[in-house]
Amino acid sequence: MSCPICNRKSDPEIRPFCSARCADVDLARWLSGTYAVPSTDLDDIETALDAAAEALEHPGRPDRLS
Repeated sequence: MSCPICNRKSDPEIRPFCSARCADVDLARWLSGTYAVPSTDLDDIETALDAAAEALEHPGRPDRLS
């Protein structure tokens, strides 16, 4: 199996990655939203639009979990 980030041979201890660096790159991509699961559910779209509008109204305010 090859590393999904750089295509080098995977290290069995941190599979599917070849190194801790590639694992960290993958995690950063998930946390930044680079990877996303698309949705066509209208409720999801409305929720995303509401969150974007809230972020525009209150820039710099950390996200709130509700």
